[in-house]
Amino acid sequence: MTQIGDIRGAGSIKEQITAAIGVHGMWKTRIRSAAQTGMSEWKPDFVSSSHNCDFGKWLDSFPKEAKHADYTKILALHADFHKEAARVLAMALNGQKENAEKAISLGSDYEKLTANLTKAMMEWRDKS
Repeated sequence: MTQIGDIRGAGSIKEQITAAIGVHGMWKTRIRSAAQTGMSEWKPDFVSSSHNCDFGKWLDSFPKEAKHADYTKILALHADFHKEAARVLAMALNGQKENAEKAISLGSDYEKLTANLTKAMMEWRDKS
């Protein structure tokens, strides 16, 4: 499992962003699994905070002078992703697996948020 140190230790900022994209992908996999099974080791309150995941901790570790427009955009998208992921997780854990699966399906708010976050991260990486 990727850890915050794996992101920071990835090398250049481009490599760190690539590692962070992978960490985000792992979260998507966990939320999808929860939607499908109705089970998760996590609780919605924990998932709702964008500061609890390794990607969020990595973002939080940026020095003030490194926080620019791309960073700010990604910070907001990341927070929105966590709020939506927590909503999906709550449905899944409350026995609403069908609703949870629908909430992560193509065209859903969740899917749009994850796509927008990944796209913004790739754009940031390409500029770096």
